[in-house]
Amino acid sequence: MKHRTFIYLLVTGLILFFTSVSSHSASLQQDIAQGSVIEEIVKRGVLRVGMDTFQPWAMKDKNGNFIGFEIDVARRLADDMGVKVEFVPTAWSGIIPALLTGKFDVIIGGMGILPKRALKVNFSRPYDFSGMSIVAHKEMAAGFSSLEDFNKKEVQVAVKLGTSAVIAAKKHLPDATLRMFENETQTYQELRNGKVHAVVGSAPRPAFEALQYEDSLFLPVKGNFTKEPIGFALRKGDPDALAFFNSWITGVSLEGWLQERHEYWFETREWADQVE
Repeated sequence: MKHRTFIYLLVTGLILFFTSVSSHSASLQQDIAQGSVIEEIVKRGVLRVGMDTFQPWAMKDKNGNFIGFEIDVARRLADDMGVKVEFVPTAWSGIIPALLTGKFDVIIGGMGILPKRALKVNFSRPYDFSGMSIVAHKEMAAGFSSLEDFNKKEVQVAVKLGTSAVIAAKKHLPDATLRMFENETQTYQELRNGKVHAVVGSAPRPAFEALQYEDSLFLPVKGNFTKEPIGFALRKGDPDALAFFNSWITGVSLEGWLQERHEYWFETREWADQVE
């Protein structure tokens, strides 16, 4: 009798234990799902995207509307989620802190996947690749034909603050004098005005500048001198959002849509008459 009672108590205890574990696991999964930014976006009905202006990643047309590669990506993502999209223009130097404080849901802004950034945010798988190139002023940089020609203290190179261009310039042109600007347009304006020798920036903008202002600008080094993967950036601790964004990127990549959009924005100038 005592033996049967012991077995009964043991089985009952195990049942209660596993029921409790199962209930806790289900509750934990529910808490994770409810804590995901994906759930918040769906409930809100709006995907809030942090970005800054980089031609041709994101820019304003003559009517003041955002256009560009990243704008197409964000709009397609929101459409596939069944929600609207809200763009939140943010200075690049403060875009990660703004994400972490919840001012928007995700950064879709040509952000390179770098170890230093990955300490603060989670990155999706790459959905594009970019690199740095250099465009120079014909008079200021007359006779320059290599990166080493620019690697001198008396040479001034303009870069946008907080971008990969700063990292690339410091690595490849450590002796040059860097002039940092909050706005990308300012860097190229300084170059056109002959105030700096060159601009280091994300491709293909430097090539576009050399083509548009061929009387005063040129490409001293053909092609890009760096290559970096580009990913969505989101707050840490959200595996559901990371999984969703990765799945979405995989889908539109296999569909060929990302490549088609990339070719339009980066390999043609069909959109140029839409911007100032």
